[in-house]
Amino acid sequence: MSPQLAAGIAALLAVLGIATVWSSGVMLWAMWTTDALKSIGMVIPLVSFLLVLRVWRSLGWESEGSWWGFAILFITAVIVKLREQSIMVLVLSPEWNLYIPPPSLVVFAYGVGLVLLFGGRRLFRASLFPLILLLFVNPIPHLFNVYVDLPLQRASAHVARGFAMALGQPLSPDKLRLMFTPEFGMFIAPGCNGIRGAVTMGLIALVAGYLYRFRWRAHALVVLGAILLGYAFNFVRLCVLVLYYLLALKITWLQDQAENADYVIGAVLFFFAVYLLYTVIQKLGSRNAVSTNAAGGADLPSTVAEPQVVSGSFYLRAAALSILVAVAVVGVVSGLTAPGPGAELKADETALGQFPEKVGTYTLARRWNENLLTGALLFHWAEYAPENGGTHVEIGVSPLMGSHDTLVCHTARGEDPIWHGQSAFPTGDGTTNFSASFFNDGSTQYLEATTLCTGSSCGEYSTAPARFGIVYSRPHPETLLSQNAARPIPILVKAETVDTTLPPNVARQQLSADLTSFLSTVSLDSLTRPYRR
Repeated sequence: MSPQLAAGIAALLAVLGIATVWSSGVMLWAMWTTDALKSIGMVIPLVSFLLVLRVWRSLGWESEGSWWGFAILFITAVIVKLREQSIMVLVLSPEWNLYIPPPSLVVFAYGVGLVLLFGGRRLFRASLFPLILLLFVNPIPHLFNVYVDLPLQRASAHVARGFAMALGQPLSPDKLRLMFTPEFGMFIAPGCNGIRGAVTMGLIALVAGYLYRFRWRAHALVVLGAILLGYAFNFVRLCVLVLYYLLALKITWLQDQAENADYVIGAVLFFFAVYLLYTVIQKLGSRNAVSTNAAGGADLPSTVAEPQVVSGSFYLRAAALSILVAVAVVGVVSGLTAPGPGAELKADETALGQFPEKVGTYTLARRWNENLLTGALLFHWAEYAPENGGTHVEIGVSPLMGSHDTLVCHTARGEDPIWHGQSAFPTGDGTTNFSASFFNDGSTQYLEATTLCTGSSCGEYSTAPARFGIVYSRPHPETLLSQNAARPIPILVKAETVDTTLPPNVARQQLSADLTSFLSTVSLDSLTRPYRR
C-alpha cells in the first residue's frame, strides 16, 4: 500500500469517526447554526483537518503511529457516551457554568487521538498549532459574552449616537436605539458591536501567521492588530450606516432597504479590511522568509519529505479504529431510526404533554409547551392547583433535549441564582434527588428543582457551595451497554411567590414545602414512560 493511500484511509476513518463523538458534534452544530456570534466556529475543524494533512504531507506521510492515540479515542468515546446519559456541570461561579466535557475539549481530544494513532509523536509535535486551533470551535465562550460583548454593544451605540449628533441629528433618549423619526431608526444589537468581524479577522490572522511562520511576538501582534482592525471597521460601518439613514430621511424609498444596506455596507468594509490584513501579512511574510533563509533557518512549509514505507502496524491500528467506528455508527443509526414518541413529536411540535388530571390533592389547571423561536420543543408544561387554594406548582417534562441542566440555561440568559444546592424530595417512586435553585427576578421569588430520569431511575445531585461545585447525575449501567439506550428525560418543577418582601430563606423554605407536598404523590416513572424510546 502506498503512503498516500494509507493517508487517504486514515482521513476517511477520521471523517467516519465523528460518529464516536456524535452527541458533541450535534451540540456544536446546534450552536453554530443558532448563534450567529459563534457560527465562524464551523470552519475550524475543516481548517485544522487541512493543516494537519499539509503537515503530514511535508513529513512524507509517515505512518509510525502510536496505540496511545487509540486509547485517547476510546476514552473520549466512552466519556461522550456517559455525557449522553448523564449530567456533569462544573459551577465555577454564578455567571459561569461549564458542561463536562465541553465540546471543544472533545474535538481537541479526538484530533489528538487521530494524529497520534496514524502519524505518531513526530506528526503530533509538528501539528500542535492545528490541534490547538480545534479548541476554538466555540470561538466566543459565554463568559466573554457577559463581560466583553455587552459592553461593546454600548460602546458601539455610543459611537454611532455621537456621530449622528455631531451631524446635527436629534435622537431619542434610548441609549441603544437611534430613532431618526418616531418610526424610522436603528437598534444597536449585540451582533452590531463588531465582535463577529473581529473574531473572524483574528482567526484569519492566526492561521496566516502560522502559514507564514511568524515569530511568536509578531504573530501575537498581527492577531491583536487584526482584532482591533475588525472593531475599527465596525465603527466605520455604523457611521456609514448613520449617513445612509440621514440620506433615507430625504429619499424615503431607501427606508425600506435599510437592512439590506447594512449587509452591503458591512460586506464591503469587511472585504476591504481583509484586503488590508492580507497585504500586511504578505509583506511581513516575505520579510520573514528572507530573514529565515539568510539565517539558515528551517525548511519552508512547502518542503516535502520523501514518502515513507507504511508500517505493518498501520493495518492493525486502522482495523481497531474501524471496529470502534462501526460500533458507534450502529449506535447513531439506531438512535436516529428508532421508532418512538420522538418521531411523533418532531412531526407535531404543538402536541401537548400527557399529564394526569389529578395528582393527590392537586388538580390540573392548564397545559402548554415551551418552544424555541425555531419551533423546537423544549418542555411540555402543566400547572397544578391545590384544593386548599395554596401555591400552584408547575411541572415540565422534556422528551427531546436529553441530558440537560436548567442552571446552564439560566446562566445563558444572565439569571443568577441566590441559592443553589441539592434537595431530596419524596415522590411516588421513593425519595428522589433534585438539583434546586432559588431566584428573585424583582417581581417574583421562585424555586426550581430539576432531576434527570433514565428509564425508571431518576436523580440529580449537587455539590455546589457558594462559588464552586458540581451538578451531576448518575447514568444507569444498563443504558451504557445498550445501543438502543433509554432517552434521558429532564424533569423540572417550579413554585413561585409574588411576595418579594419575604426574606429569601423564608421564601425558599415555604416554596420547598409546597414542592414537597406536590411531589410526594407524583410518580416520575409513570410521568416519563410515554416519552421513553
